[in-house]
Amino acid sequence: MENNKNPHALITGGTSGIGLELAKLFAKDGYDLVLVARDQQELDKAATELQQHGVAVTTISKDFFISGAAFDLYEEVKKLNIDIDVLVNDAGQGVYGKFLETDLQRELNIIQLNIGATVVLTKLFLRDMVKRNAGKILNVASIAGKVPGPYQAVYHGTKAFVHSFNEAVANEIKDTAITLTSLLPGPTATDFFRKADMLDSKVVQEGEMADAATVAKDGYDAMMEGKDMVISGFKNKLQVGMSNILPDHVVAENMRKAQEPAS
Repeated sequence: MENNKNPHALITGGTSGIGLELAKLFAKDGYDLVLVARDQQELDKAATELQQHGVAVTTISKDFFISGAAFDLYEEVKKLNIDIDVLVNDAGQGVYGKFLETDLQRELNIIQLNIGATVVLTKLFLRDMVKRNAGKILNVASIAGKVPGPYQAVYHGTKAFVHSFNEAVANEIKDTAITLTSLLPGPTATDFFRKADMLDSKVVQEGEMADAATVAKDGYDAMMEGKDMVISGFKNKLQVGMSNILPDHVVAENMRKAQEPAS
């Protein structure tokens, strides 16, 4: 497969939620797409929708719970002779419950997905971008990465890593033409909460969910402008601002009250 005149965007987790909404924005702007997710049926469904914008869509099924899957993805893309102009690391999951009671193997899988795959794909595709001195990367973090998260200890920890990692690498390559952007959404109406088994939590039962399309647009615009980070939503900006002032144990207690099971 040869490159054509359109730029390419690779999006992990691109079949639903923020990832799919980002894919729509890229498609509308004439980007050919490489969509990556676990479920081939969901990939096919998303590809059919996105092809209506007149762009080419390549689908690759990968399970990033598996160590080595991110390396395999990179090799497959290289074999297709596709240069990735924009990388979006959107795939991520959480698990809900007290850390003493949650399943350890599932949490290790989530660390592999949220952190391992993000690091591997960022490094490999970034090296190619630096050689061309062109490209953009959008890493989807979360305001969860700015606050300790009782009942989601591992998820919040992984997103803290993603944001810190993004800021550090962005600084290292600031003298190149490549930009790294960290997107920090708050609770968003996606499939995340069902997969995390937290539909009965207060944040779902009583909180306000952001629209995935709005979050995607915030991230897309910030990435195109070359910003290092963007917090999506005014309330989320306030929450992060307050967390920077209050002691961590107070922030953790407030988050516990927000995320505990609804009575």
